[in-house]
Amino acid sequence: MPLQQVPAFEDNIVWLLRDAAGGSVIVDPGQAAPVLAALAGAPPPHAILLTHHHKDHIDGVADLLRHWPHVPVIAPHDDRIPIATRRVAEGDSVDAGPWQFTTIEIPGHTRSHVAFHGDDLDGSALLFCGDTLFSLGCGRMFEGTPAQMHVSLERLAALPGETRVCCGHEYTLANAAFATTVDPGNIALRERAREVRQLRQTGQSTLPATLHVERACNPFLRCDDPAVRASAETHAGHALASPAEVFASLRHWKDGFRG
Repeated sequence: MPLQQVPAFEDNIVWLLRDAAGGSVIVDPGQAAPVLAALAGAPPPHAILLTHHHKDHIDGVADLLRHWPHVPVIAPHDDRIPIATRRVAEGDSVDAGPWQFTTIEIPGHTRSHVAFHGDDLDGSALLFCGDTLFSLGCGRMFEGTPAQMHVSLERLAALPGETRVCCGHEYTLANAAFATTVDPGNIALRERAREVRQLRQTGQSTLPATLHVERACNPFLRCDDPAVRASAETHAGHALASPAEVFASLRHWKDGFRG
């Protein structure tokens, strides 16, 4: 069965993987009710994966465990996720039914944020990256530094280009407004922004995106591009010495951006 999105709250996405027997993997269930509805009549899930501790990503777990009390809950090392049954760190493998994932530590949005990278049953690569990388954007830095976040994004951007980016929110339309302000001459970005507008006008999701598209269009992954650097320097009002400084300027700009 294909990768499935379950909408939660206003713009959260709970990701589901389903196998032929109805078994599943649940990623970042901030709400239980829509997940239970999506999995009505299904056998117990193989696992619940959590990328970070924020409530809109974990608050549904307790109710899911009341329904399926023996499902493993796999999360980073963080006491703010008390319901975890297994803690994972950089390089750890996660076996969940027929799927296997590798854990990638990506601090910045939170200090303990992780991503899970692996293949779907059709062989396509998947990246569950929570609130670190969004399509055409990235997460805010609540606990990490710009340097940490930049390194985390660079690590994700180095994964194979066909990898599908399964992030935690449907933010692409708003992110497109900022990205095209930063990089108005980017033809690939203009085409992606047009596609995003059409999808949202018809109520469709813009996700998952591929890393190939993100590397071509997302300014936060293109901090060494001359046009992105020039825009960041103009906004900052001074020269920027490194791609990490370009990233910091972009993230500060985006924090106050009203498109």
